[in-house]
Order: sequence, then structure tokens, then C-alpha cells
Amino acid sequence: MKRMYLFMAVCWGLCLCGARAEEPTRRVRLTLREAIQIAQVNSVDAAVALNELRTAYWEYRTHRADQLPEVMFTGTLPSYSKQYAKYQQSDGSYTYVRNNYLGLNGEISITQNIALTGGQIALNTSLDFTRQLGHGAYNEIMSVPVGLTLTQPIFGVNDQKWKRRIEPVRYEEAKAAFMESVENVTISTITHYFNLLLAKDSREVCEQNLANANKLYDIAVAKRKIGYISESELMRLEQSALQAKAKLTDARSNYNAMMFQLRSFLGLSERDEIEPVLPGTVEGVRMDYQAVLEKALENNSFAKNILRRQLEADYDVATAKGNRRSINLFASVGYTGQDASLRGAYNPLRDNQIVEVGFSIPILDWGKRKGQVKVAESNREVVLSQIRQERMEFNQNVFLLVENFNNQADQLEIAAEVDTLAERRYQTSIETFMVGKIDILDLNDAQSSKDDARQKHIEELYYYWLYFYNIRSVTLYDFLNNRTLDADFEELVKR
Repeated sequence: MKRMYLFMAVCWGLCLCGARAEEPTRRVRLTLREAIQIAQVNSVDAAVALNELRTAYWEYRTHRADQLPEVMFTGTLPSYSKQYAKYQQSDGSYTYVRNNYLGLNGEISITQNIALTGGQIALNTSLDFTRQLGHGAYNEIMSVPVGLTLTQPIFGVNDQKWKRRIEPVRYEEAKAAFMESVENVTISTITHYFNLLLAKDSREVCEQNLANANKLYDIAVAKRKIGYISESELMRLEQSALQAKAKLTDARSNYNAMMFQLRSFLGLSERDEIEPVLPGTVEGVRMDYQAVLEKALENNSFAKNILRRQLEADYDVATAKGNRRSINLFASVGYTGQDASLRGAYNPLRDNQIVEVGFSIPILDWGKRKGQVKVAESNREVVLSQIRQERMEFNQNVFLLVENFNNQADQLEIAAEVDTLAERRYQTSIETFMVGKIDILDLNDAQSSKDDARQKHIEELYYYWLYFYNIRSVTLYDFLNNRTLDADFEELVKR
């Protein structure tokens, strides 16, 4: 029995090993540009930005639909009533009468908002059928073959006109905000990508340092046997080897964490082991502040946001002024007919006309409406002041971005030279230490300088691309290909 259990355990272990073998780790060599392309499709931030675009798109579609004719069919099929109702007689007394009828009605109407005046015009046709049930049952049919109705506010604010000015700007702002969100995904990708690059380089440096430390320690052991170095120097080298081993453990842990973060951000499988590639730079690219600012004010959502807020502030003032008095015109013209038969309800026809002018003008409101106008005007001034301040800050941020990018190219070139020199110095220090011309402190200093210079080089490269894509995010302009960043928004919202 024990042999059988042992055999089953072995088989189960082989099955598990086979299952693990079916899912090997895949090495994925990924450049920065490829990582950006994946993130713009798969990342959660990109999905959120797309859903916000969809919301703005359908809000704008709803606004456009309000400007088009609307065809509506309404009806009651059927309406049946059998009940008692209170009825006041000619002498003022009340009695209850029994009502028993069946009703059918339907209406087709076409309504159109009038953007020029803010009113609404409607064309309608309707048919109403009533059959009185019970003793002496009979039919009544009323028709309205054609009716034209106009509803028009006078002196009030024209909501349609203001919406036609505000909503297109709001949608343009949403489209620009979507493109900026996509570029922000790019910036986040750059950060995750370079974090992995730094962690990978740190791990490789620690592996190299550990190998060098072990090699130097082995040489030192041999030298100690012949009395060439002291016991203290030997222990220092052993300590350096142990410290290098500890640093390698931390570097590997940090590398795995950065790998997980980038995989998660890109939506890749945990089986994928990403191999990042150190990107290069763009030779000869320098930014001009005025050109960058011009593109930013032309394409950035900030410019659309300013215009929208100005229009909304003006709309609030116009609404407050329009509410000081209210006069509405209602006019309806058409024909109607009534008879017990369907043919008689359409022949002969009679005029059907209604004209109403309603008004509401305050005689004494203790300055309430005037105060509402003043509040709206004051709020508009606050908005305009905020816009002026925000514009100055926006221009300043653009200026700093341009300056930082132009300076970063020089910083990156210096960091690359320092990295090369530090590597050469370290290799020379190893050779010099092996022949006994420098001590362990000088060697450790050369190693620290080499490690710091390498990390500094990658960090400067990170800031170079970070500033570049920040400028691209602000301007929504591709300075490498000299074109405005755009997308097929109709296709995007239909995905």
C-alpha cells in the first residue's frame, strides 16, 4: 500500500512539472515606442479616457439632435372608463352622474426648435374617437387634419443660440482632453519603462560588482598566503564581497517589482519577461518657445476650456437679465372637424385657432432680480480674472518645459561622457589594485563613481524623453513628423 501511495505521489509530481512546463516564461524584447503603443491600447488609463470621450460624444450628439426635427407619435389605445363623477347643476347643487365610455386617440407631431429666435414650431395631425356605451350608445369623432403651433419667448434668453455656441466648444475641449489623456498614458509608460531600465541596470551592475569582488577576494587570499597583504585588507575585501551579494539581492527584488508594475500597466501576462532597450535621443531637435506656445494655444484643451467658461459666464448674465421679465407668445392655427362618422369628421372642416400672449413683469421685487444680474456679472468678472491668471501660469509652464528640454540635451551629453570615463577609471583601478598600487578604499571609490555615473546617465535620458513627451502632450503636436496629433473620433467611440 505504501508503494502504491509513493507511486501516485511521484505521478502527481510529474503531472505538476508537466503543467508548469506548458507555461514557460516568454522573453519579450520591448522598445520604448512599442511599450507606448501597447499602453495606449491596453492600459486602464486609456480605457478611462476612451469612456470619457464616448460620454462627451453622445452629449454632443444629443445637442445636435435637438437642432433637428423630431417626429413623435402619441396615442391611447384604448381608454375605457365606467365610473361616477361629481357634477354641479345650474342651481349650484351637486349630483353624481354615471360615465361609461370607450376612447381611442392618436397624434403625429413634427417639432422643430428655432435657433434664431429660441422658439419652437410644431406641425401636428390628430384623431380622437369616443364611443358612449350603455343605453343609447353612440359615437363621436373629432379630427385635426393639420395644425401649426408656435411657442415663442419674448425678451427672454435664447437658450438654443447659446447652446449652439457652447456645445461645439465643449466637444472640442473633450476631444483635446482625450488626446492629452492618451499622451499622459505615454508619460506614465515612460516612467514605468525607465524604472525597469534602472532596476535592470542596477541588477547587472550588482552582478558585475559581485563577480569582481569575488575575483579580487580570491586573488587577495593568494596574496595573503605569501604575506603580500595584511589580514585587515583581506577582511575588507571579504566584507566588500558580502556587501555586493546583499546589494545584488536587493537589486533583484527591485527588478522583479518594477517588472511587475510595467507588465500590469501594459496589461501583459505574468509569463512575459520584458527586456527593455535603452532608447537613443533625437539629434538636432531644439524647441522654440513661441512656436511651442502657439501650438499649445491652438490645440490644447486649455484654450477650449477658457472659451467655454467665458461663454458660460456670458450665458449666465444673459439668463439673469432675461429673467427680469417674461413674455411668451403661443399661437396655434389649423382646421378641425367633428361628427359621428369618420368621413363627417373630415368634411366639412372648421377653423381652429388659438392666440395667447402671457407675461410676467415684476412690479415690486425689492431688487431681487437686479441683484441676480449683479451676481452673474460679478461671477463673470471672477471667471475672467481666473482665466487671466491661468493663462499666465500656462505660458510659464510651457516656457519652463521648453527650457528644461533644451537644457536636458546638454545634460544628457555630459552624463554620457561621465559614464564612459567612470567605467574606464573603474577598469583601470581594478588592474592597478591587482598590482598593488592602490588600496581597497580607492577601488571602492572608483566602483561607486562608476555605478552612480551609470544610473545618472539613464536618469538624464529619462528626463530627456519625459520633457519631450510633456511638450507633445501640451501642444498635441508631433515635432518629429511635423503634424498635429489627431484621431478618428467617430471610429473610436464605436469600438
